[in-house]
Amino acid sequence: MSQSDHQNKPLPNAPRRFQSTVDFYERYRLTYPDRLIARVAGLSGLKPGDPVLDLGAGTGMLAVGFAKLGMTVTAMDPEPEMLAVCKDTARTAGVSVSLRQGSSYDLEPGMGPFRLVTMGRSFHWMDRTATIAMLERIVTPDGGLALFHDAHPPVAENAWFKVMRQVQDRFGRGDEPHIKERHGGHHRYEPYLFASQFTRLDGLSVTIRQALTIEELVGRAFSMSTSSPEKLGERADAFAAELSAALRELSPDGTFVEVAELVALLARRAEQGA
Repeated sequence: MSQSDHQNKPLPNAPRRFQSTVDFYERYRLTYPDRLIARVAGLSGLKPGDPVLDLGAGTGMLAVGFAKLGMTVTAMDPEPEMLAVCKDTARTAGVSVSLRQGSSYDLEPGMGPFRLVTMGRSFHWMDRTATIAMLERIVTPDGGLALFHDAHPPVAENAWFKVMRQVQDRFGRGDEPHIKERHGGHHRYEPYLFASQFTRLDGLSVTIRQALTIEELVGRAFSMSTSSPEKLGERADAFAAELSAALRELSPDGTFVEVAELVALLARRAEQGA
């Protein structure tokens, strides 16, 4: 199988792969800054009341963010415990979000139509070609897709990131199909988008800098499917101990700084004649 064929092969559908990560995801995963969400909404031309689908919504980081801007949001995720947290988060924020249990495999032509479909760190889990083909049918002609992810630039302050990856690799991270697919880098969205109707691409990003502790970094690792409590099983305590020790060696006082780029790629249909 060629590299191109390997990258286009859908990953195995495992709708509850994040079941054991929910609490860690809610507490320790990077959130998307309100100003990034506002910039995506502005560039998309969204107006209060416009329908938005957050596909692979997780704990509702994007769903609640767009609801706070006045959009009519549907949060869709295959993990019911994620949706329960999303519901609570929306209630705390004083907004309303409709919940729908299901994954990209459960999209239907009769859904929507939606002015915008958002995906936060979820597109790589999907059959991307089939998902975009369905989204072409349920996104309005003037609508689009917004794919969100995060990245850690190779600055000195992010030395802990390499340490975390090394420990995760020793506990089997590299054996995961979606990691093998990456070939060491972030999944690229552009090939799928340029093969679709959504060929007008705009990238937006916000870079943050924040303090972290060993506890927070171990929690971050447990929020990932590659080192989730379910995947690690009886090795979870050993993983936490090894990661903590490696981080302590890097920073004896147990404090770290994170520099992270939160990124959104907005994909819209090309204007006629463009």
